[in-house]
Amino acid sequence: MSSEPILDIHDVTVAYHRRPVLWDIDLTLTEPSLVGIVGPNGAGKSTLIKAILGLVPLASGHIRILGSPLERQRQRIGYVPQRESVDWDFPVNVLDVVLMGTYGRLGWFRRPKAKDRAWARECLDRIGLAGLEKHQIGQLSGGQQQRTFLARALAQQADIYFMDEPFAGVDAATEQAIIFLLQELQRQGKTVVVVHHDLRTVPLYFQQVLLLNIRKVAFGPTEAVFTEDNLRKTYGGRLTILETAGQAVRTREPTP
Repeated sequence: MSSEPILDIHDVTVAYHRRPVLWDIDLTLTEPSLVGIVGPNGAGKSTLIKAILGLVPLASGHIRILGSPLERQRQRIGYVPQRESVDWDFPVNVLDVVLMGTYGRLGWFRRPKAKDRAWARECLDRIGLAGLEKHQIGQLSGGQQQRTFLARALAQQADIYFMDEPFAGVDAATEQAIIFLLQELQRQGKTVVVVHHDLRTVPLYFQQVLLLNIRKVAFGPTEAVFTEDNLRKTYGGRLTILETAGQAVRTREPTP
């Protein structure tokens, strides 16, 4: 394995209309891991993912992935966007979406071969969507749509995955299928970085966590970082006790 960091973020600031939405972020990830990005609404969680992927410009700083700039590593990166950002009326079926995950290896002007289609079907089977290959994506339930994009990411055979709220709006069975897949990827030496909202499951799902509120509050092993004091710094406001992973942590109650 390379001695280069998997993800190295240095002095990153992102601004919209001259207003910082991320400020002076420094973060280095050196070991394959499941990483949760946690913080209140408007904290810059999705923006950080988009900055890493080159989807929004940096006001300052630089980012290196697997030791190199993004442009050299795109084929080694998988991305699952928020469901709300996808045009579900686009006339494409489930198998076609998953096959898009193979284009990085094929190139855009080579048609998928039988082995690529077989691999796409295997990815669908692994995520519990076997038999839905010909369904138009808009005909699927929310959980099935999310699984489809996870299967596409799986088909990429990437080394590092970025997922923006993959558990949002899915049923319990889909959530369990997703976390099982993420844990399997980590056991294979992959890194998965996930924007996540459910604080109760953070200690159960993630080995490392980034607490973010425009600035980095804390980053490191979950058992060391996911503490009452750090959550207070991240969320502030009214606090309530949540029992999670056998210990009490305090988190902000949603405002009416």
